[in-house]
Formats: sequence, structure tokens, C-alpha cells
Amino acid sequence: MVGARGVRVTGSRGGLSERVTTPRTDFDAERDRIERAIAEVEPRAFPRPVDGEKATQYCYLLYQHASLVGDLEGLARAEVAIERAIAELGPAPDVYLLKANMDFKFHRLADVERDLHTGRGLLHTPQGRALQADLDFQEGRYDEARRGYESLIRDGPTWDSLARLAHLTWKLGDTEAADRLYLRAEDELTAKEMRHYAWVELQRGVLRLRQGRHETAWTHYDRADRAYSGYWLVDEHRAELLGAHGQLEEAVQLYERVVARVPRPEFHQALGELYALLGRVDQAAESSERALAAYLDSARRGGVHYYHHLVDFYSDVREDGAEAVRWARMDLALRSNFSTLAALGWALYRAGELPEAIDAMERALASGAADAHLFSQAGVIYRAAGVPDKSARYLEAAANINPQHDVFHVHR
Repeated sequence: MVGARGVRVTGSRGGLSERVTTPRTDFDAERDRIERAIAEVEPRAFPRPVDGEKATQYCYLLYQHASLVGDLEGLARAEVAIERAIAELGPAPDVYLLKANMDFKFHRLADVERDLHTGRGLLHTPQGRALQADLDFQEGRYDEARRGYESLIRDGPTWDSLARLAHLTWKLGDTEAADRLYLRAEDELTAKEMRHYAWVELQRGVLRLRQGRHETAWTHYDRADRAYSGYWLVDEHRAELLGAHGQLEEAVQLYERVVARVPRPEFHQALGELYALLGRVDQAAESSERALAAYLDSARRGGVHYYHHLVDFYSDVREDGAEAVRWARMDLALRSNFSTLAALGWALYRAGELPEAIDAMERALASGAADAHLFSQAGVIYRAAGVPDKSARYLEAAANINPQHDVFHVHR
């Protein structure tokens, strides 16, 4: 088994922790290639008269680089370039596609809708149709989302349309059908697209992790690493798996490496939760405070991307129900789906508002979503509300999906 960057992990008495140093190169090679391309294109991106192709290429490279290395400040720089390109080029579809993807990444869903209708003809392109289906999914229109993905696949299957349908299928409870779709997605990839292959393998691993099948999840993460070595996202998934497997020290060590490379607040939160499980109170408090400060700073600057992380933080790290409810209602106003409804229900439970908690959770359950974490939270809420039959039913359903649903997991 392959573990952290520069570390090969093998099983040891049923564990995942024996390590030997090995080199990693794929991530660095792609990062360096993109950086060289940026340096080459940048001087020719915006001198007047603006070359639309060069300006668009520059914006795309900035976006690609920031996404690859997990750099939120880099994404902000890409966004500035995209806005400049729009000012120079008008409603060019390629630039508006980048803007729509950026807005979607940061959960600005109303902006995505406007982008799709503003970019010339964008809404009718495969990429625009895929984003529209993604919007339907995020806003709780699951049948529309499925029809959108299936229509794209009928017109010509691509790895990303298949992966999108796989994700929807998994969340609505058909794990095996989802895995078959992920396999089809892999079949559409070429030898030049190994990072995408690695990403799909990570999704297959998460799918198995959420079933409690840790060794199978590790196998998928191992494939992802072999396909595209040195990727911090593989390391981050492995760190979660080590935590779920009870190897907390190893999980901390790997998360510390990830945070050193990609200091995103959600990773600080996960590290803080691992420290807390190990009884390292001061380190847990420091990591949690760093996460919270970054979440709140983003929100103060008008960002909405971390609303759902704030709900999770105040629900399960701080256990401040009133604050959790405040952020949950703001997130729900942006996108009403089973995930945001369940988060509101759990926040209301933390706040002691049990009738409202049940109402929100029942709306989440009515979506048809089938997830061990969702069912577990529903079971706890029903138990607290004095409804033992429903509590037992949902706790059993959670255990049937994932017998280890109550172990460490990362809020994604």
C-alpha cells in the first residue's frame, strides 16, 4: 500500500502504517509544466488589441494551476484575470465557462445561473448542460439532474459526465451502480489523463470508505497514487482513512504533511479533530481556531463557500447550536438539498430545537438520499425526541450501510 508523499505504506498486523521512502514526481511535473506555460502566455494575455485566445488560455492556466495545488489565493488571482477577460472580450463562451466553474466551486449558484445564460450559447454546450445538471443536483432537483447527466451520456459519454451521474447515483443509495459508472468513466480516459483517473479512483475509495470497507478503499487510493504520484489529494484521503481505521497517530502525521503543503482551513479542522481524539488539547484548540478564523474571514469578505463547514464546526467541534443554526439557515438559502437540510436538522438538534430538527431531517430523508451519516443523525434526533421506533430503524439502516459509521470522518 502507498501512503504519504514520499512514503510507501504496507500492511502490518492488519494495520496500514509501515513506511519506506520512495520518490514522487507526477504532481510536480504537471505543476511545473503549467507554471512554464503561464510564464510564456502571461506577457501576451492582455496587451491591446487583446487576443481572445491568449487571454482565455491565460485564465484557464491560472485556474488549472490553483485547482491543482489547492491554492485558494491562486483561485482569487484567476478570478481577477477572468473578470478582466470578460471586460475585454464580452460574453465569450469559453471565458464565461471558466467563470461559471469558478462560481460553482465557491457555491455562488445564482451567479452560475447568470453565467450560463450570459455566455454566448454556453447553456447549450455539453459543458454548460453539465453545469446546469450540477445546479439541479445542488438545488435538490434530483430527477432533473439525472435527466441532464443521462442526456449528456446519450449524446456522447465523457468521463466527467459519467462521474457526475455516478456521484448522484451513489448519494441516492445505489452504490454498486455508482461504482459501475465510475468504472465506465475510467474507460473513457486516456493515458494522458492520469490525474483524472486518480480522481475517479479516489471517489471509488470514498464510496467504499463510507461502507466501512477500509481495505478496499485503500486499494483504490493505492491505484490513484500509482496513476498520479505525489498528489496531495491522495494523501489527504489516506489520512482520513487512517483516522477511520483507528490509526490516529499515523493519520495526524499524514495530515500534518498535507497541511504543510495545502494549508486549507478544512484540513486544519480535520487535524484538530484528530488531535482531540488523541487528547492533545492544546494542539486541537490551535488547529480548530485556525480553521474557524479562516472560515469566518471568508464569510466576512462575502464568501459563501465555507458556510457548510461553519455549520459542521459549530455543530460538532464547538457544539454551539445557535451559531450552527444561523449558518445552516444561510447555507440552506443558497441551496436546498438533502445535505443542507440534514445539516440544519443536526444544528437544530444541537440547539435543543427538536420539533424543528425533526421537520428538517424528515425533509432531508424525503429526498431519497441513502447515507449512513444521514441515517445515523436521524436516529439520534428521533431518540432525543422520544420516538424509539424510528430511532432504531434509522440507526439500523446506518449500520447496514456502514457498520463503522461512527468513526472519524472528514466533512467534505
